[in-house]
Amino acid sequence: MSGGLRLAIPSGRWVLLATILGSALAGIDATVVNVALPAIGDSLGAGFTGLQWTVTAYALTLASFILLGGTLGDLFGRRRVFLLGVVWFAVASLVCGLSVDVTMLIAARAVQGVGAALLTPGSLSILQAGFERADRARAIGAWSGLGGVATAVGPLLGGWLVDVASWRWVFLINVPLAALVVLVALRHVPESRDATVEGQHVDWLGGVTGAVALGSLSYALIEGGRALLPALGVAVVAGAAFALRERTAAYPVLPLRVFASAQFSAVNAVTFVVYGGIGLLFFLLVVQLQVSAGFGPVEAGVASLPVTVLMLLLSPRSGALAARIGPRVQMTVGPALAAVGLLLLSRVGPGASYAVDVLPGVVVFGAGLSALVAPLTAAALAAAPAEHAGMASGVNNAVARTGQLLAVAAVPALVGLSGAGYADPSVFTPGYRHALWIAAGAVALGGVVAALFVRNDVLEDDEVPPSAGA
Repeated sequence: MSGGLRLAIPSGRWVLLATILGSALAGIDATVVNVALPAIGDSLGAGFTGLQWTVTAYALTLASFILLGGTLGDLFGRRRVFLLGVVWFAVASLVCGLSVDVTMLIAARAVQGVGAALLTPGSLSILQAGFERADRARAIGAWSGLGGVATAVGPLLGGWLVDVASWRWVFLINVPLAALVVLVALRHVPESRDATVEGQHVDWLGGVTGAVALGSLSYALIEGGRALLPALGVAVVAGAAFALRERTAAYPVLPLRVFASAQFSAVNAVTFVVYGGIGLLFFLLVVQLQVSAGFGPVEAGVASLPVTVLMLLLSPRSGALAARIGPRVQMTVGPALAAVGLLLLSRVGPGASYAVDVLPGVVVFGAGLSALVAPLTAAALAAAPAEHAGMASGVNNAVARTGQLLAVAAVPALVGLSGAGYADPSVFTPGYRHALWIAAGAVALGGVVAALFVRNDVLEDDEVPPSAGA
């Protein structure tokens, strides 16, 4: 059921603030770590595979358990699960900052991803279930835009922390931020749940088998060699067990019937390929800028600042425009622009100039991302009833994180990035360029899928009036 919150009143703005701050924790951490990877490698003696796992361990548990996060919120209360995720995330962040070797860091990152899986769908489902329909598209647009800003500002923050303090503060900074989120949420966010599923049991078996399937597939892609066939075998068996469980569970974490909706399937297909390309860019660009182009940590972080500005200015407007004209135009044009930006950024190499080689690509990529994110999110949620907001946001988030996870796990090996090669520009630069070509192709494919299969009236299923974004 739709709530009664409005953006024009203080209570609605406080709720929006709490959800933006909460999702920003997970969003920032998804990118802030990337700029610190060279410093982490030097400090802990890690090779490229260790750095890859530092990113992938977080993405793996986030993608694996974000479905459970959404359903737990529907069952036990969205605010309660959101707050649990924030506290869990803060404790894991503290352990990350105190890690003494790369194995401890990878393990703590995996635990941190579970906290992110609890808080991320909760932040969005609180908006979807709490706001009046007339304001929901604008609230989601603001959440998408400012959440995207948080993700984009991560490299800048990470570079500054690495430069003035230590890579450890990339994680430790989360603790006071999480305390602020808890304070705001306890005082201002109302509780909500899905009354239609009261008394249902949590599908723990589905969550675990899904996590094993993704984890085994990721291990096969990253480690390769002798581990390839056994890990792939485990992934296939676990994947089959997951699919069987979701067909028979009373309240599955992934109700397969939702994919009977052509619109829900199409929007999530766009999400999968586009976020795979985005994940590759944020993983590799800041490393390339430092290793090959000679940028310092702060300079590498500042490089993506135009994306932050564009997301802040344009994403809420794009969400409002989608409420008036439908999302298909932005979901087609946005990926096309982003793909062009990725191709421009693939030119970055030794001796690169920021103004000539980096800025044009960042601006074009940021413009495409700004056009795309809010309509994509609103379309994914509109394909499911409001009372299933936790499920819809969980599925869409899981698809996005899985796309990023598999892209970061698979593509580096395909383009020859492994071992200590990340420290050698002559090795890293060719691999980086080939990876960004693949990323551009994936993002462009998302635009093609949107143009062919996403209906322009999909938001009308959620009864968002034309004036919602005005």
